[in-house]
Amino acid sequence: MTLERWDSKTDNRNRVFAAVFAHSDDLAILAGGLTMKLISEGYTGYFIKTTNDEMDSYDLSMAETVYRLYNETVEVTNFLGLKKLYSLDYKNHYLEHGQLSEIRHRLITLFRFLQVDTVISFDPWGHYEENPDHYITGHAVEQACWTAGRHLDLPELSDLGLKPKFVTRKYLVARGPQLVNRAVDITPMIDRKFSAITIHRTPLDNMFRTHRDLHPNDSIEMDGYIWREFLKKADPKYGVKYVEEYHFIDEG
Repeated sequence: MTLERWDSKTDNRNRVFAAVFAHSDDLAILAGGLTMKLISEGYTGYFIKTTNDEMDSYDLSMAETVYRLYNETVEVTNFLGLKKLYSLDYKNHYLEHGQLSEIRHRLITLFRFLQVDTVISFDPWGHYEENPDHYITGHAVEQACWTAGRHLDLPELSDLGLKPKFVTRKYLVARGPQLVNRAVDITPMIDRKFSAITIHRTPLDNMFRTHRDLHPNDSIEMDGYIWREFLKKADPKYGVKYVEEYHFIDEG
């Protein structure tokens, strides 16, 4: 197990990462601390979102939900210091294996164009993941990291000036059991991660009100709910207060 400390002197000014997640709030909740850490080390970062988030509200229409979520996603992209948001806008909760090739090819194009060498995304082999958007996104990212560097995959991209480039460094996260070999210290930025999560007003409202429906006797308020669900204290073995855990792969 390796602990990446916040105060490390790592210089990553020539590196580029893409955080690729299915939904607007996945980034801040699952990897907001890592995103800020990499940018503080000099990385240039991008957010690639695969769905349109149309299902993530409590009592709004799909059209209003998409509108609000898009604006909130732009806001959190700017808040975290990412350079740009790319939204692929597939139908929320309807990603399926038949779309893998198409999503992979769109990611290959973006990885080459942006010169991505590092990704943050879902672990495609995380256990008990019930959301198809999550595991399909994870598998598409895994495939694109490899095929982006192969000259016979989408050879027409080379004629457009997008030369093959492998993505060799991966931070993979899962909501359930997974192999964890890297913990990232996010203690100095935990309050800022909290602030990033609160930008997602629409999905938070959905999660919180759904929780209240299921647990009417729980009197917790929104701020307490966020800390309890998304900002739990780290295992004492790490020696720091807050971490994000990943399956880290470096093939460079």
